[in-house]
Amino acid sequence: EIKRILEGKIPDKVVIYARVLSRDQKEDLERQVEYLKNYCSTKGYHVTKILTDISSGLNENRRGLKQLFKLVEGGEVTKVIITYKDRLTRFGFKYLEQYFNSHGVEIEVIFDDEEKTPEKELVEDLLAIVASFAGKLYGMRSNKKKRLVEAVKNALRDD
Repeated sequence: EIKRILEGKIPDKVVIYARVLSRDQKEDLERQVEYLKNYCSTKGYHVTKILTDISSGLNENRRGLKQLFKLVEGGEVTKVIITYKDRLTRFGFKYLEQYFNSHGVEIEVIFDDEEKTPEKELVEDLLAIVASFAGKLYGMRSNKKKRLVEAVKNALRDD
């Protein structure tokens, strides 16, 4: 770190951002954070903050995401590390990336979504929308919501 500063290289201020959809995925969230920490350690990144959310990628009112925006706007971060694009947002990733870039912040995505076929991506987006709307209608943890999402999944599998 000191060597980099002496060489005139300002160390990156790295923020890890992780998200899962629901509380029953808390273990997945912890694994995601551990993976991101290990990744940053391997790359020699200095992690200044770890932000997490348990919410839909469609929800724009996430506490961790709001905090990330404040850090970006305040110049307190130079790099955001995420596992997949959809951890940050379900739709409009390019807009977020442009906005962050305009504040000198790079978004580094560990896993590329390139291996996803357009059909698979469309199905995932559709399921995210159904889950979000069903959660608003019936409550995020309700059985009605779970049944509706399962019914849509099954209908999509049959096609």
